Amino acid sequence: MQGILKNTEKAIMPQSNEVILRFNKVSFEYGHNKPILDGVDFSVRRGAKITLMGQNGVGKSTIFKLITGDLKPESGSVVIERGLSVGAARQVISREQMSLTVREFFESAFSEKVYDIDPRIDNVLKIVNLAAPHDRALRTFSGGQQARLLLAQALIQDPDLLLLDEPTNNLDKEGIAHLTEFLVDYKKTVIVISHDSDFLNSFTHGVIYLESFHQKIEQYVGDYLDVVREITLRREAEERKNSRLEKDIQHRKDQANFFGQKGGHMRDVAKKMNKKIEELEESVVEVRKEDKAIRNFNIPLQEEAVGKIVELESVSVVKNNKIAAKKVDIVLRKGERLLLTGPNGIGKTTLLEGIANGEMKGEHLADGIKIGYYRQDFSNLDFDKTVYETLREAMGDNSEQQLRSQAAGFLLDSEILRSKIGTLSEGQKGLVAFAMLTLIKPGLLILDEPTNHINFRHIPIIAKALNNYRGAMILVSHVPDFVKQIRIDQTLDLESI
Repeated sequence: MQGILKNTEKAIMPQSNEVILRFNKVSFEYGHNKPILDGVDFSVRRGAKITLMGQNGVGKSTIFKLITGDLKPESGSVVIERGLSVGAARQVISREQMSLTVREFFESAFSEKVYDIDPRIDNVLKIVNLAAPHDRALRTFSGGQQARLLLAQALIQDPDLLLLDEPTNNLDKEGIAHLTEFLVDYKKTVIVISHDSDFLNSFTHGVIYLESFHQKIEQYVGDYLDVVREITLRREAEERKNSRLEKDIQHRKDQANFFGQKGGHMRDVAKKMNKKIEELEESVVEVRKEDKAIRNFNIPLQEEAVGKIVELESVSVVKNNKIAAKKVDIVLRKGERLLLTGPNGIGKTTLLEGIANGEMKGEHLADGIKIGYYRQDFSNLDFDKTVYETLREAMGDNSEQQLRSQAAGFLLDSEILRSKIGTLSEGQKGLVAFAMLTLIKPGLLILDEPTNHINFRHIPIIAKALNNYRGAMILVSHVPDFVKQIRIDQTLDLESI
């Protein structure tokens, strides 16, 4: 694997000699004192398949918006080959679009009316392996089905450059396999934002890495895991170098202080030593902020949560577009975990919502149990409230110091605390949701795809916290590597009942 190519004009794994996208010294910031990019340069050649990688909130989606023209750089230029078409599959369907029908959703992808839209919709839905009536409202589809619709909306434009923002989020195993096969065979250019290493390694040629400490771009050749290893090894090397330098600097400072007190010629020696110390101090490498993971955390248990927490006697499943009630015998006591599985659209999220709201038939929840609900779409968060207001409501009467300490553990600094939920990246919303869980002391945790949008460095820490949680838990996740890290007591496969 080739090494780092920081701020160079060399493209990643060129599939041809033709550059179709170039960032020339691009700088961008959101509001005053919130820089995202600072004079970055990179280029992409036709046919390349690239991963866009970086910490939550660092600006990966901003890069996409600069490419599509939804945002303009503060300085520098984004140069796209003349006539090049760009299609982008966003992470989520906007709240404003949820009332649209499938047909209206696809029509919105075009600036002019398309008269043969229905057959085109049918063709592109086959590619994403989804059956969707054209007059059905988007809000009635599951999260995984919505992910397929987002991809299909980008594909229907037949773009020369395809931008995919977390395309595997909410997709079941079959959906991810289908998407992977499509991208392996795809002949055009693709840039993908994703934290799914197995998915990325199957088709990408290189990585564009957003380094948030200096708001720069770094470029690598190799697959996702190669790059993660190289970044980790480089950070460890930087830390070792710093440790050696700091010891050398302190030793020289001690000597300079000793000689400086002697007077005469010894003072000249001390001055020369101080100059050398300054040179050494300039060699100290700043270990970058995005190399930090969230702190280890615990989710406290509600004291009243004892014995049987929840019982399920029946559940509803969706098969062949019909809802059917199925008998089950599920009992979760304090400390027990249930994994809920099944393909996209079978009713997993609907089941979780019913349990959380207490509106599901066949459910018995212990009196007074507080529920910590991590929703995959964050719709239980008020997007108009600040992060501070959100956490303050969750924690109740606890101290200001505790709130800020908990927030800092999830990389939510004072600037983010002042920000409205709706302005955060999806990954930052996920960190806010986890911070809330540590403050409300639930007796039952309901987790719907809790690793969606979350940086790979945070996953083991989240898994450890869930394993240490002493209450009852219901989990939905399509990420096998994450599920393997969680102790599971029971599994309910909605497809097989």
